[in-house]
Amino acid sequence: MEAPRSSLLGKKYPVPIIRTLWPFFSAGLVIAYGVNSLATRLADTDEFRNDPRNPAIKSGARTPDKH
Repeated sequence: MEAPRSSLLGKKYPVPIIRTLWPFFSAGLVIAYGVNSLATRLADTDEFRNDPRNPAIKSGARTPDKH
């Protein structure tokens, strides 16, 4: 005896999800890029360059400046 084939979520409807939501996906990528570049730029300011919480100093990419 074979089990009936039914989908987990019920009936499938032919709705174009990706085609209708592509502006939101692309806007999310633009916002993520902007936030990342702003955070990088703020971490490189003179005020936070020598801060021990700066991730660039923790990773060894940059040594703190001696003033």
